[in-house]
Amino acid sequence: MRQYKTRTGSVTVPRGHVEALEDGSGEVKLGVFLSNTKSRRAKLTADKLAVLAELGLNWA
Repeated sequence: MRQYKTRTGSVTVPRGHVEALEDGSGEVKLGVFLSNTKSRRAKLTADKLAVLAELGLNWA
């Protein structure tokens, strides 16, 4: 998420977006991850919600 925000300046990620990791170790289906995380936010720990909110996700 940080990588995407740094590159684009936004935290609005299309659901189908796949982000290649900077270290070349693979890819992350970032759009799907964020969609799933948002729908399950009630189950996230306060620490995880705080990190997401720090990145600028208003629902976190």
